[in-house]
Amino acid sequence: MANLSLGREFSFSFISICLYLGISIGVVIRLGQSQQLNAATTPTEPVSLPFTIAEPTSLTPKQQTSSDIITIKAVGDIIPGTNFPNYRLPRFQEQLLPKPVRSHLQGSDILFGNFESSLTNYPYTTKDTSRGQVFAFRSPPGYARLFAEAGFNVFNMANNHAMDFGSVGFKDTKKNLEAVGIATLGHKNQILYLKANNIPVAMVGFSPYEMYNSIHNLGAAQALIAKAKNKANIVIVSMHAGAEGTEALHVKNQTEFFYGENRGNSIQFARNMIDAGADLVLGHGPHVPRAMEIYKGKIIAYSLGNFLGYRTLSTNAQTGDSMILEVKLNSMGDLVSSKIIPVRMNRQGIPQIDRYFRTVKLMRDLNNQAFPKNPVKINKKGEVVVKKRKSGI
Repeated sequence: MANLSLGREFSFSFISICLYLGISIGVVIRLGQSQQLNAATTPTEPVSLPFTIAEPTSLTPKQQTSSDIITIKAVGDIIPGTNFPNYRLPRFQEQLLPKPVRSHLQGSDILFGNFESSLTNYPYTTKDTSRGQVFAFRSPPGYARLFAEAGFNVFNMANNHAMDFGSVGFKDTKKNLEAVGIATLGHKNQILYLKANNIPVAMVGFSPYEMYNSIHNLGAAQALIAKAKNKANIVIVSMHAGAEGTEALHVKNQTEFFYGENRGNSIQFARNMIDAGADLVLGHGPHVPRAMEIYKGKIIAYSLGNFLGYRTLSTNAQTGDSMILEVKLNSMGDLVSSKIIPVRMNRQGIPQIDRYFRTVKLMRDLNNQAFPKNPVKINKKGEVVVKKRKSGI
């Protein structure tokens, strides 16, 4: 795992939120949650990780990076099976991340994912799972080490499943991830500071829910990004936004609703974050891939799709298409290169490297439809090609 030192600056307040909808279209069902979160403002200086996670010896050796470049790899939604209310877990947890997938996850300074389950043994959910199409996900706490050994070092928790088992389950998940060196992102007023390849980086997570940093409050979001930019060379935004399912493939510059729930305007929010100083925006939540664009020289990936959803997430049509997005930035946050490593979930929701490059073809089509005049193009190999504009245009 890359040398990574991190600090966190965040504050919580007791918040009671009742998100009132149970939602899904065969992808995964969402239900708002009513919770209270504890926290206090506790700025800290960056500290070293408690220990180093050994990488599997059978994997491809970690790539060497230039001294002024960081490599970010990012995946979308992750649910490693559930043991609630019935048992849907693999016989061996290593099955969840096959060796070819682990190999392609290597070679990054930051390996990011959106974690949509709870790592807890707490028995009580906040959701009424007796209702149709309402789910609560709970995974064994020991699974945290599986992801750490695969190289993950940052997980977003600002989504509508992190609180499936209330504040107890939320705190357990955060504690279990951080115990193995995976920093958690998206807490209210939090800016996650870290160093990647000795370059100061800040990460901020957002979602449609007020218990986290909200995509609906652009002023507060911009202030967080500006503050982060004052202390870090590179600012990365995690954005949980947009409607869900195959009907939500196409990103639009308008407010999206899903089962009556306001899921925000992804394009407006992401561009505002770039305007405020962000260098990269990583989107997740729609459970399908969405287009990418280059805005003011910065990549916005509007949705990375489903990465892992063992017997929980749909794999039908484009819900099974996914990716490992690789982005290289220099020490000033400028884009050096990017590429899509195509992934396809099998029927059980386990990721496989897609030798047919279906996600690449899908992304090329989505980009051409959503941003036909954008300077970013994706070649057949999945490499992002930024076309240089002619002077005067």
